[in-house]
Formats: sequence, C-alpha cells, structure tokens
Amino acid sequence: MSKIPSFATIDPFNGMTSDDPGLARCLVAGTWIENTNYLPNVPDPMSGAAFLGIPDTTNIDPFVQSLKSCPKSGLHNPQKNQQRYVELGRVCAKAAALLAEPEVSDYFTKLIQRVMPKSWNQCKGEVTVTRVFLENFAGDGVRFLGRGFSNPGDYPGQESRGYRWPYGPVVIVAPFNFPLEIPALQLMGALFMGNRPLIKAATTVCVVIEQFLRLLIHAGLSPADVDLIHCRGSVMGRLFERAKDDVRLVQFTGSTEIAEQTSKTVNGAVRLEDAGFDWKVIGPDFQPDWLDYVAWQSDEDAYNASGQKCSAQSILFVHESWSEALLPRLKNLAERRELENLSLGPVLSWTNQEIKSHIDAVLAIPGASLLFGGQALEGHDIPDCYGAWQATAAQVPLEAVAGEHFEIVTTEVFGPFQVITVYNDDEIPLVLDILERMSHHLTAAVVSADVNFQNRILGATVNGTSYCGMRARTTGAPQNHWFGPCGDPRAAGIGTTEAIISTWSGHREIVMDQGPLPGDWSTPESA
Repeated sequence: MSKIPSFATIDPFNGMTSDDPGLARCLVAGTWIENTNYLPNVPDPMSGAAFLGIPDTTNIDPFVQSLKSCPKSGLHNPQKNQQRYVELGRVCAKAAALLAEPEVSDYFTKLIQRVMPKSWNQCKGEVTVTRVFLENFAGDGVRFLGRGFSNPGDYPGQESRGYRWPYGPVVIVAPFNFPLEIPALQLMGALFMGNRPLIKAATTVCVVIEQFLRLLIHAGLSPADVDLIHCRGSVMGRLFERAKDDVRLVQFTGSTEIAEQTSKTVNGAVRLEDAGFDWKVIGPDFQPDWLDYVAWQSDEDAYNASGQKCSAQSILFVHESWSEALLPRLKNLAERRELENLSLGPVLSWTNQEIKSHIDAVLAIPGASLLFGGQALEGHDIPDCYGAWQATAAQVPLEAVAGEHFEIVTTEVFGPFQVITVYNDDEIPLVLDILERMSHHLTAAVVSADVNFQNRILGATVNGTSYCGMRARTTGAPQNHWFGPCGDPRAAGIGTTEAIISTWSGHREIVMDQGPLPGDWSTPESA
C-alpha cells in the first residue's frame, strides 16, 4: 500500500514538516495523476500552518469521459460478468485482514485524527466499523446482495424474474466528519452492486479515502473500477452540469442546501443523507439506577467529535421527573471535556463567531437560559476559520420551542451545542407536534422502559434510525444496522444489506416467455 510519507505518524498537536507536504493524487481511468497546482487554503486544523497538498483540479474532461465509459448496465450485473461478485468478496476479505493488522489500523486511526481531530476512540471506531463491514461482505457476501426472485407464469415456459440492477456511472460526495467510514461504506456498496463510482470527499479530509482506495487496490481491486477526484466544490458543480446526462445517480452526504442544489442539477437522480436535527426524548418513568448511564450517553451523543456527527443529539426533551437530577450531571460531564485529549476539538464548518451568534439568538428567547458552556476555548492555535467551543447547552421553555421561535431553536449547529427542554405529562402532545414539524429525520432516541410511551413516540415519528429503551442513543455503528433518514423517497442508507440494495441498485423485471406455441394465438380474445 502506497502511503503518504510519515504523514499520519505526526502528533495531531504538532504541525507538518516542510519536507513532508502530504501530497494527494487523483485517480482516473486506472491511472494516478501527477499534479502541479494545489489548493492554497487547507490549514492544519490544530495550528493553522500549511498542511495538505490537495490538487486544485480544473480539467474535468478525463473524469467526464471516464463516467461515459461505463454503460448503464454497470460493470457487472446478474447477467453479465458475474465473476466480479466473487472477486469483490475476495477484495473485502483481504482488505479486512489488512485493517485488522495493528500497524494498518493505527495508521488509519492517526490519519483520521490528523485531519478531523477527535478522540482516539472516536477515530479508531471508524476503522473498526469499516473493518467489520468488509468482514460482513467477504466471501459470498457480495454475491448474496444480487439475490433476486421468481414467480410462476400463466402457462408452461412463462416465468417472471426480479433482479437487482446497477445504475452504471455513479458519483459519491462524502463529508468531512467521518473521513473513512462514510465514503468507504458507500464506495463499497456502489461497487458491490455493479456500479462504477467517481468519489469526491471533503477537501479537508480527502487524503483518508485516497489511502483507503490504495489499500483496496493493494487488496486486489482494479484501479480502473473507481475514479477519485480532489477539487473545489465549484468544480464538482461544473462536473455535474457537464455530465448530468451521463451520471445515473449521485449519493450525497452533507448539507441540505448543497444536497438540494445537486438534486436539481441532476434532475432528482440522487440518494441523500443530509442534515439531521436529531432528537432524544427521555420518558416519564424516572429510574434512579439508570440516571448516571442516561446522563453519560446523552453527553456522548451531544458532544463526541465536538458535536460534528450527523447523528449528534441536537435537542433533548427531558421529562420533569428526570430534570432535577439529570441536568446537573450533564453539566459535570460536559465540563470534563477538553482539547488536551480531543474530547473537544476544532469545529470544521462553523467559526466561533457563527457559533456565538447562534447561541446568543437562542438565549434571547424569553425564558431561555445557559445551562453550561457558552465560551470559546482558549490556549490553542486552532485557526480562526474553524471553531473551538466549549460543550454548551441552552435550556429553552417547551412553549417557546413549539411557538414562534421554532426555526431558530431547530437550526442545527454542527458543533458542541444542544438545546434542552423540559416537559410534563400534559405536554406530551406538544412534544409530538414539535417532532412532527421538524423537516429532517435522520436519528432519534426514546429513553424509556414504558412500552406504551415508547409506542406513542415511535408511532408518531418517522426518523430513519431510531433507538429505543433505557440504553437508547442517537449515535451508533452503521455496520450492524441500517443508518439513514426516513420520510424522503430520495433517502440513502448505509451499512447493511438492505441499505446497499436500496441505495445502489434498482429493480429490473425480466419475464421469460418461451413456452409452446399457443393454438389460439391469432384471435383477438387470446391477447
């Protein structure tokens, strides 16, 4: 595997060395491209110093032509090149074995931490999820994704057969917050089903998926099976405009605004996992034995990765039976977080000024108060283009959340901030109304052992990945369950067999009609 020289061995609190520029490369039509122009504005997230050499790709012609080279029927399907299902299973097996090696696992863990600074366990979790995902589809796992069905026809020789069919040339646009897990799982899902993907990851973290792609090639993947582009977002927009008739599907994970813009450009040929203002409801059945655990899990959900998980807990509905005991514990847990161990770190899509402006707007709501946090971190060299903020919570009255301040309260801050609100038994219908009005439905949690309460909340909501029970969370590993939004027919899934089939293939029906010649075929009534 070709690595960026010594890049990931550098401590995340130290800068890059001048002789180790960390130069990235694009891959197109099976060839790694040497670049001469690089983006000037990819700062070290911990120091602001010169950091990565990311190609400033402007010539999209080779990528457009490479997309055109793949037919709509894909690189393989149940009727063509079936051996590729088996070959990709072998790639998974070898790649998983490589990721199980401590040296390789630590390499990717450090690489993730270097470009998206978060705790070691959070970074290592991405590597583990990716490895287990590959193990799940090793051997015959890829082949079984192509399973179809058949139905008997009306007479001898007739049979209808349902197949899972690839789209052909597809594009994956991946975010910064999970530099390995999200692009790796979506890339593999696209390949499994017979598609030929072009992938673009967020510029600040794109070296991670490049290194994973090099690992896959080392494990036996043909470099001609996938293209990798490093470029500005505007260039990717131009590519979509140019190739919109050739791109059969775009799988986009990221901001809602760009997701909708992309959807319009490619005429709705998208699968989306966009913003998620994710909620947790703590039910009316206060259980003292679970208090410390529920507090710990809520802190993990809200502030791990500095709140930069698409599944991060954005609003917490606390029943009044819990509030007096729970809120002080949340404050104590949040105040333990610090930059030194990266339990708090750079916020890569919001500046401190933007975070403060939003918190001030929330605190201006009548009855709102700051529960804890509320200040920028100090004593660091994180550049001003990134945020660095304490784990923060604002308490807002339930009637204010439901009223004229709904929009500002339910605006997602992709950073360490959450809204907490308290409700009573009579206000459960108001809670349900708030949940109904939310526009994005990624993850949710119902923390309760009361089956009737569980069913009341779950039956009235639509979030795609919902956790339920006293151990309920909003964040979890997507290799063991479906992860994705619900309530939007364009929703993408990730991780499981069902997610891959739904996102990366369509249904094709082939009706076999080869029985004996019918005796009455020429009469109108026989039609």
